[in-house]
Amino acid sequence: MIDIKLFIPVFAMALKVKRLSAEQPMIGKLVRELRQAMNLSQEKFAQELGMTFPTINRWENGHATPSPLALKQIEILLQQLGDRGEALRTKYFPEDKSES
Repeated sequence: MIDIKLFIPVFAMALKVKRLSAEQPMIGKLVRELRQAMNLSQEKFAQELGMTFPTINRWENGHATPSPLALKQIEILLQQLGDRGEALRTKYFPEDKSES
C-alpha cells in the first residue's frame, strides 16, 4: 500500500505551479527583476539556470511558464539573494511568504 504522506509535497507543488501558471505575467516580471537584481543578461541568467536564452525570453515576455523544476531553481536563487530575494517574493507572491 502507498503512503499518502509521500504525495503531499508533490501535490502541494503541483497546486503551486498551477496557481503560478494562472499568474503567468507575474512570473515573467519576477524573472526579469530577479535577473536584473543578479545583474545578469538573459543569456547569462539562462546559463545560471541551465536553460536557453529563448526560454528566458519567453518567460519574461509571458509566452511561456517555467517548469516545476525551473520554478524550484528560481526559488533557490531568490533565497540566495537574501533580503532582496525575499522582497521580490513578497512583492509578487505575498501569500507565499510563509510557505517555504
